[in-house]
Amino acid sequence: MMWCVQRIDRPPAASREVALVVLVLAVVLLLLSQRYGPHRDEMYFASAGQRLAWGYPDQPAFTPVLARLTAVVAGHDLLVLRLPSLLAVCGLVAMSAAFARLLGGARNAQLLTAVTVAASALTLTLGHRLSTATFDTVAWTAILLVVARALVEHRPRLWLLAGLVAGIGLNNKHAVVFVLLGILVGVAAVRETRAQLRTPYPYLGGLLALAIWAPNLVWQARHGWPVLALSADIAHEYGGVGGRIAFVGQALVMFSPVVAVVWVYGLVQLLRRPEWVRVWPVALAFVTVTIVFLVAGGKGYYVAGAVPPLLAAGCTALAGRWSGRRLVTTGAALALSAVVAWPALVPVLPVKVYTSSFYPVIDADQPETIGWPELVGTVREILDRLPADQQHTAVVFTRNYGEAGALEWYGVGRPVYSGHNGFADWGPPPAGAGPGVVVGYPSPQDSFAGCRRAGTISNNEGADNEERGAPVWVCAGPRGSWAVQWPGLSHLDA
Repeated sequence: MMWCVQRIDRPPAASREVALVVLVLAVVLLLLSQRYGPHRDEMYFASAGQRLAWGYPDQPAFTPVLARLTAVVAGHDLLVLRLPSLLAVCGLVAMSAAFARLLGGARNAQLLTAVTVAASALTLTLGHRLSTATFDTVAWTAILLVVARALVEHRPRLWLLAGLVAGIGLNNKHAVVFVLLGILVGVAAVRETRAQLRTPYPYLGGLLALAIWAPNLVWQARHGWPVLALSADIAHEYGGVGGRIAFVGQALVMFSPVVAVVWVYGLVQLLRRPEWVRVWPVALAFVTVTIVFLVAGGKGYYVAGAVPPLLAAGCTALAGRWSGRRLVTTGAALALSAVVAWPALVPVLPVKVYTSSFYPVIDADQPETIGWPELVGTVREILDRLPADQQHTAVVFTRNYGEAGALEWYGVGRPVYSGHNGFADWGPPPAGAGPGVVVGYPSPQDSFAGCRRAGTISNNEGADNEERGAPVWVCAGPRGSWAVQWPGLSHLDA
């Protein structure tokens, strides 16, 4: 069968309007970028970036590589560290508006889409911190946009571009596999798009993605597939009726509850309108991955990257029904519905105002950007109090990668180890290393000998995070040896 590019008459692109929205988003993120402090995951990525590999137990290499590149440019500068995420979500806004145009949305639909996505709580959060979730969300949206263009414009060669994006995305987070599965199900299920599966391009795109992903797969195979063990831990934590209810709830509120009304409306419209039939696979991909995560157990934000196309559909449908003042009011309402949640997710408020408010109860992540200098100061003081001969042989061992990452980020002058996730692969300490300053364990006596409590972690701002109130111990060393204890000290969990 001969394929040619079909001429599609589309509305003009709202380039200036969308660019203005993107600019405002970028300025807001720049202003927030150095408030509070680094998140535990960011410091972990920085540590991983200093130990580059094709993979790690809990993620592939893409985000640690970015952390390494930003460290080369500017050391531990938060603005530079977070700049890739800022640029990524600016791209997310532009792609969302482009999807609205692909659906036939005029300037007002494109602008409404851009404002809604840019102002959403999730976009601000993803753009504020370096995280695998940021680039996973962007990869999903990019793949869906490219595939939608391939289907609408009858351009099957675009599957090669989708494969390239998927390969890069798979080197950031393995969850890209699920959106690819959803796309395959959606394209096969729709009669009008099924013919593209009879061309070689979807399969060539898949092979390209696999080739780019292959080094990480080899790393996983050589290390016993730790990603499967970690996935099982997540499924156990988020499984059951309660976990599935939480999945749905998080999916509905992550952009904002009001914005959820728009993307659910967009999902319905996308599946009902005959003129959008060639984009039905995008909606079916969302349905497919949602079912998979409901069955297997997952977090609501896992499907975030499949939502911007639905938001574009909802905004386009609304713009087709309404005009003028009503659309302006709608856009303002959608943006404000998300803005009220910003203080819970990004550092809008002064830190003491934030910690004394109800906002920390809403989201447990932002408190994990507060108090790290105090933790590091406590450990540094304990090390300084050791006898001079012990200060040169002492090591620090922590309960989790956040504590270990913080101690490396700010520096304590001694080697830092942990059994948590990637840090487990970077240990154990050498034989005879000690004493050990043990951070965060309620009672380390089962694994360590000669322990005495030497301090307690606190923070000046009163943030009720995972570290606050945790003890710090000085132990003579591990029972037996570090090598003997290391398997029991190592653990994989989210």
